[in-house]
Amino acid sequence: MAPVNDDGTRDGPTGRPSLTGLVGRGLGGVPPTALVLLGIVSVQLGSALAKQLFSEVGSFGTVALRLFFAAAILMLLWRPSPRMSRRAWTVVVAYGLTLGLMNLCFYLALDRLPLGIAVTVEFLGPLTVALIGSRRWLDALWAVLAAAGVVLLMGGGGDVNLVGLLFALAAGACWGLYIVVSAALGRHSTEGNGLALGMIVAALVAVPIGVVDSGAALVQPWVLVAGLGLALLSSVIPYSLDLEALRKMPPRVFGILMSLEPAVAALIGLVVLQELLHWSQWIAVLCVVVASVGATRGARPEVRPPDLAAADHQDRRD
Repeated sequence: MAPVNDDGTRDGPTGRPSLTGLVGRGLGGVPPTALVLLGIVSVQLGSALAKQLFSEVGSFGTVALRLFFAAAILMLLWRPSPRMSRRAWTVVVAYGLTLGLMNLCFYLALDRLPLGIAVTVEFLGPLTVALIGSRRWLDALWAVLAAAGVVLLMGGGGDVNLVGLLFALAAGACWGLYIVVSAALGRHSTEGNGLALGMIVAALVAVPIGVVDSGAALVQPWVLVAGLGLALLSSVIPYSLDLEALRKMPPRVFGILMSLEPAVAALIGLVVLQELLHWSQWIAVLCVVVASVGATRGARPEVRPPDLAAADHQDRRD
């Protein structure tokens, strides 16, 4: 076991300060609630930046840039070892494939839908996972409320692209599967080793598709800089903030705060992208947020490693 530093953190296996330690030293004085909210804002600002790149490199090219730089950064931070059992590698590959497919579906949805609607529909994935297996009658109410939100999105005022909606639902299904696979990843890998290797697998899925679709447009200097910024905003920064927040708060409280993500996405879509939602769509967003908060509050308490709990929510289109 690595020795404990003076500030209570541990160094990584190579003697370098671990990511958890570095984050803890820099953000130790920031309230955990603020860390979670900053992480949510960072993710949605990253999504807004991604949408700006669509006109230049398309959704496939944008996914390729994000996952390539995210994989490169996580490789530098964690320096993962490929020495794992066959079972562990099976989980890593499944994690990476799920992550890559989730990102592809989400950006295809984002290319056709306002940011707030895309995130709201995708959020149904983890909400469904939270409700599966529940025997509480109150959770049935949250499920009905979430379904009402979807009905409002589809039948209310404002135009909603059906193909985009289907891609968002597919991204949500992948997010639900991602949570399940993340639990297995946490059991078969240590710290960020599995995360970094899984991100490489995701990049291997997305980068060839992006290169074929976008070609030389991907290597423009400003596009590469934007791709690096996208990876930082959407992956590295929120993951680090979530990791530190989960050292200071119960996972259930973290999950409740994460339920605000659809509302934050709608607000950032309004302010940054000038995406106006109809009043019924705002109500739909509110329905999903309330359903998520209710389902999270009613979930059974569970003790989980901070890095795993953060990973479940973090990529959140990682």
